[in-house]
Amino acid sequence: MRKQTEFITYSTLSSVVGWGVGDNKGNGRRTINGTLGRIAVLLTACLVLLAAPVASARNRDGRARVSPPLQQLLDNSVPSTVVDVIVQYRVTPQQRHLDRVTGHGGRSKRHLRVIKSEAYTLPLSAVQDLLNDADVAHVSLDHKVTMSSKPDVVRTLVDADIAQSYGYDGTGVGIAIVDSGVYAHPDLNLFGTNNSRVVYSESFVSGDSSTGDEYGHGTHVAGLAAGDAQSSQTKQKFQYTGVAPNASIINLRVLDANGSGTDSGVIAAIERAIQLQSQYNIRVLNLSLGRGIYESYTQDPLCQAVEQAWNAGIVVVVAAGNAGRDNSLHTHGYGTITAPGNDPYVITVGAMNDNNPNRANDTIASYSSRGPTLIDHIVKPDIVAPGNKVVSLLAINSTLVDNYSQYDVYPCNSSGSSCGPYYGSPLYFKLSGTSMATPLVSGTAALMIQMDPTLTPDLVKARLMKSAYKGFAAYSTEADSVGNVYNNQADIFTYGAGLLDASAALNDTDSGSGYALSPTAVYNAATNTVTITNTVPDSTSVLWGTSVIWGSSVIWGSSVIWGSNVFVSGSSVLWGSSVIWGSNIDSGFSVIWGSSVIWGSSAMQGLSAGDPGDCEIDPTTGAVDCD
Repeated sequence: MRKQTEFITYSTLSSVVGWGVGDNKGNGRRTINGTLGRIAVLLTACLVLLAAPVASARNRDGRARVSPPLQQLLDNSVPSTVVDVIVQYRVTPQQRHLDRVTGHGGRSKRHLRVIKSEAYTLPLSAVQDLLNDADVAHVSLDHKVTMSSKPDVVRTLVDADIAQSYGYDGTGVGIAIVDSGVYAHPDLNLFGTNNSRVVYSESFVSGDSSTGDEYGHGTHVAGLAAGDAQSSQTKQKFQYTGVAPNASIINLRVLDANGSGTDSGVIAAIERAIQLQSQYNIRVLNLSLGRGIYESYTQDPLCQAVEQAWNAGIVVVVAAGNAGRDNSLHTHGYGTITAPGNDPYVITVGAMNDNNPNRANDTIASYSSRGPTLIDHIVKPDIVAPGNKVVSLLAINSTLVDNYSQYDVYPCNSSGSSCGPYYGSPLYFKLSGTSMATPLVSGTAALMIQMDPTLTPDLVKARLMKSAYKGFAAYSTEADSVGNVYNNQADIFTYGAGLLDASAALNDTDSGSGYALSPTAVYNAATNTVTITNTVPDSTSVLWGTSVIWGSSVIWGSSVIWGSNVFVSGSSVLWGSSVIWGSNIDSGFSVIWGSSVIWGSSAMQGLSAGDPGDCEIDPTTGAVDCD
């Protein structure tokens, strides 16, 4: 930790020692005894300054006031280095706080009142000064965020078609899409009309007020949550219907034409969603984006923002990330959940492969990020949904569409036996990633809320997790487009509570009060095992504690949330030496269970948009087929 420099000015010396040049009354002289006494006071004060711990380094509760990546810059970069930061204050920022920053060469980029914060651009020297401000609780870098991306069987797979047959279609419920914008696609209109269901649009991309989708990601996400398939009624093999095809869309653009953005932009968009909540009945917030974890969720400004949305009664659904193939730190893809999916209050979604003919054959996508989360060890993901090679809406002239035309889904002839450009221009596009799985859960949440508007975010989460399908095989094998093979196992850090089942979620009538926080995994070095416990200490306030709404004395017991076959190593042991990630002597083990690991770069380490996702392996020949 870099030491903070304490300065004693000339005026301070004068007041402590009593020395001075004298005033116009000739009072510049002091007695020797008085001077020596004051020198003793000064020396004592200096010794106190040298011996005392640096007050600005930590809060009273012992938590660091600076995020680890920013601290590295403070330690290793010149003071004139300009950085983008988010400053969390203990009080709502006032003009005097802004004046202090501008007085040191900084400027405010955004007001983030939802978390009592300001986003600044300033030199590192100004950060040092901020740490001497008692009102400053925490300072983080304003990290970059990107999308979590990587046919129409997925709606059937999660029983969305059955759920819609009950008469629910998301009518009256607003879904906020915090993404790369939304293109004016016909499938986002009221069915059979030109009246758009995108009821509000705003850009939070710095210097770009356009709310269209220049990247092509947000439109795809919006279609999975709420597309009504009117463009696929004819000339398509399938009807590409979203889960909540009559829900309202609130378009909050935070990603630019390259699919990247900033923490502060996302936080500002979340704040706007909260402000517009009553006007558009925003009950669901979809975040198919993320970035690396650099500090505890209790201090991360992005996580604090999603908690404010949760606190406002909005169901927050977040992509888990696409780093499941990453073995650079010998973790076999474990410990790769991205922020804000690491927050226990939100619903974090992983991605599945659809392997027909039934769900029992479905397997986790090799790229889907796995838990537990770094630093806090929160059990994630919470649930999984189809995310591999998923068809949804195409945004014309967007970056993804222009660069990856091989993923266009063209119209077909009347029989569906032939498809291609000679039958018309494509209106649909195929992508893979946890980004695609996330809006399927968001759409299901909208159906649940339409059916019962009194549902809290916690009850929605609890019902989704309890009703999820859990009948997976213990082990599976997947391959990528270049033939790399990945071995996966069905544990809670991979599948969460199981595969989304929209119909079962609507039929679940459990009720209760309390939190549905994702639990914390705890490693026991004596037995080399990992078990789970409540993230909050008061188990009586947790839906799946001793007062769990569906009845169980076991916290997240194997028969309550997951089913015994999801626990590969036994119902009470989640991690041990016999499973594929190895024992506590492996380097990857210490990475996951350490408390100070910084994973990846400021941008999320996911699959490139051009990656075709997981491919099929011929059971007889072992050949990889990506068609």
